[in-house]
Amino acid sequence: MTTLLTLVRHGETDWNAQRRIQGSTDIPLNDTGRSQATATALLLRRRRFDAVVASPLSRAFETGAIIARHLGLPEPDTYAGLAERSYGEAEGLTDSEVAARYPDDAIPGRESRTALLARATETLAEIAVRFDAGSVVVATHGAVIRSVVNAAAPGTAERWSTPIRNGSVHSFRWDPERFRAELVRFDDPVDEVSELTGDESFAEQNPLERRG
Repeated sequence: MTTLLTLVRHGETDWNAQRRIQGSTDIPLNDTGRSQATATALLLRRRRFDAVVASPLSRAFETGAIIARHLGLPEPDTYAGLAERSYGEAEGLTDSEVAARYPDDAIPGRESRTALLARATETLAEIAVRFDAGSVVVATHGAVIRSVVNAAAPGTAERWSTPIRNGSVHSFRWDPERFRAELVRFDDPVDEVSELTGDESFAEQNPLERRG
C-alpha cells in the first residue's frame, strides 16, 4: 500500500553559514538550525505522522529528534542510506577553494549522483515497507532530496538556483509497484510558511552541486 514520505532538509550548520561543502563530514546544527527545525516541527504538527526517521549524521538526526519531540513520537531510527552525498576531498572547502584546487572538476572520492540516487531509493523503499500505508517524516540532506525530486519529477529541481532550504518540506507518495517515490509537493508549504524557514538556498550553500 501507499506510504507517505515527508522529506525534510536539516537545519543550518556553521559550515552552511560559511558556504563550506559538508557532504559526509558530521557537522552539528547551530542555534539557527535548531530554531529552523523547531519551526518546521510546529508546522508539521498540523498533519498526522506515524514515525520520524533520519540520516545518521548529527545535523539531520538532531533535526529529526526535534521534530519527533514536537510530534510526540519516539526518537528517529537512523538509516545509513539517508546520509548526505560524499564530496570526497572537497569537503570542508568553499566553492572558490574547490575551483582553484580542482579546475577540471575531477574531485577525488566524490560520490556519483547515480550512486546517491540508488542508495536513497533503496532506503526509502525499506522505510516505505516498514511503515506500510503510514506517514513518515524523513530528516535528511539537500543533495538526497534533490536527487529524489529530480527522479520523481524531472525538471522540478534540476536548475541549481531552485532552493532546497534548511528546514524545507518535500512530500512524496511511495509507489510500491514502480519502486519509486512520486512527488506530491515540492517545497510543501504546509501552511505557506515552511519554505521560508531557511535564509539561503541549497545551491547557494553548496555551489559544488551545480557541477558534476
